[in-house]
Amino acid sequence: MLKRFFPRGGAACSAAFILGILPAMTLAQTHVVKLYNEQEMRHFRVPQTWEKYKDKLTWGRGQTMAILDDGCDLTVPEWRATLPWGAPKVVAGYDSIDHDDDPTPVPPGYHGTTVGYPSSLFYEGTCGVAYNNQTAQIRGVSIVHLKRDESRTMAEGLQWVIDNHQKYNITAVNLSPLDDLAHQKPVPTAIDEKLATLRQLNIWVGAPCGNNGHTNGISWPACQPDCFAIGAAKPGEEEAINDRWANTDILVPASATSSSNAYAAGCSMILREAIEKTGYDWHKDGANLPEAMMAIFKRTGVEVNDPPSGRKFKRLDLLNAVDAVFANAGG
Repeated sequence: MLKRFFPRGGAACSAAFILGILPAMTLAQTHVVKLYNEQEMRHFRVPQTWEKYKDKLTWGRGQTMAILDDGCDLTVPEWRATLPWGAPKVVAGYDSIDHDDDPTPVPPGYHGTTVGYPSSLFYEGTCGVAYNNQTAQIRGVSIVHLKRDESRTMAEGLQWVIDNHQKYNITAVNLSPLDDLAHQKPVPTAIDEKLATLRQLNIWVGAPCGNNGHTNGISWPACQPDCFAIGAAKPGEEEAINDRWANTDILVPASATSSSNAYAAGCSMILREAIEKTGYDWHKDGANLPEAMMAIFKRTGVEVNDPPSGRKFKRLDLLNAVDAVFANAGG
């Protein structure tokens, strides 16, 4: 059973934390001493957002991110950690290949243990974007860089999210697998119906565009409808890197698009809470909440001109996005 991986945590926390009396942690209270990646996270202004809204937002607390990849080793200390108020970092696991609750990777799987760190890490003072969130770890493919069609087990993993989204308050999905091809149009597969349902449920789903240097297309499933295609900007510079095309939704600074995608999912949790806290009317931005959040990210993002692809993209700026929501509170 999954519970064997969880520490009995919380004993070292104060009773106030365990009882939920104190508010969600601010930077000072959590003793954040290191960003998961200093250059990348400062580029799209994560710590600046933490500082400005430290008394208003809770950085993912109460939300769960589902991470679908090639398996996660839940015995590593980063995932065995408990949050300061005693809650486990990982709330659930599922393996849609073996149909059990143990998402441990099986060779050749290797990627899923660390792919959630940019969005969700909260360990020994090192933090990802939405460091107070919780995660549900799903082994949905045998290896992240797909060698064959594994859409059926991916669809089963996404169905698990649909079935359990209310139980765990899953608000975002990091759909990490990719086929490394250059797609300019969608490729119909078994996951499409699940993606449409998740979008209708107002759950953010994003996938990485790929890291092959393609300037004429992006990987599947990022190219699918109802899945955001997350590309990369070179950290510290306004330059598009790795795979991109007209069907790329937004860029996030990182050396690999799997990290860009994880960052974007974490940012969606922060923006979601900002929208909820302020009463911002997101309906003017999109037909559903994920679509509206992407529209806000694009509208407030930094323009990146990309001569190799002949395209212009927007690069995510978290502080700009949150500022825009708070500036229009209640409207």
